[in-house]
Amino acid sequence: MDRPAGIVFDAYGTLLDVASVAADCEERWPGRGAALTMLWRERQLQYSWLRSLMGRHTDFWQVTSDALDFACAALGLGLTPADREALLAVYLRLTPFPEVVSALGRLTDFRRLVLSNGTPDMLRAGLEHAGLADQLEAILSVESVGVFKPAPQVYALATAHLGCAPADILFVSSNGWDIAGAASFGLRTAWLNRAGAPAERLGLAPEIIVPDLAALADVIMA
Repeated sequence: MDRPAGIVFDAYGTLLDVASVAADCEERWPGRGAALTMLWRERQLQYSWLRSLMGRHTDFWQVTSDALDFACAALGLGLTPADREALLAVYLRLTPFPEVVSALGRLTDFRRLVLSNGTPDMLRAGLEHAGLADQLEAILSVESVGVFKPAPQVYALATAHLGCAPADILFVSSNGWDIAGAASFGLRTAWLNRAGAPAERLGLAPEIIVPDLAALADVIMA
């Protein structure tokens, strides 16, 4: 592939494994951890999209908290204030995917950024805990524009930081809808299809489809 001016990574689900909250959920509600993890994540994303459409932005920490409250209520799980505080804290120490540290280390010749829905504090804590922060030139948060992905002004943060055209940037995400949003803005895209999911039907195909970041590093370095 042609050399990009910079590589921009999504954080949650791409570098950091959001499913790593499942162990804490399971510890509190045995046999319900997987269901809670899935519903919590689904509602977290849905609330970000709905708030963007309604023009009622609040930060991703609040969205994550609200999604947890909903998921527990929907599943009939009693959520104490202590449970809520402990589970939210897991988002500050999510586990990176196994190949991420080494794959990023292979891409040191490129400018590497994160662009995420997370708040600056959430992202800094999570990426530092995962040992990734020192490998990144910048951590860009939607909080500077007050709207969530896939709004075009979010992806514009990457072009503004790198000082180049959208077509000169490679955007990397494991979320198909995020890839579509980036492609719609004009960024080149690489979809880490970790789950073997079907392609989104949004008329915007990714340039590259790989199973994980190690495979993407192989493509880029080749």
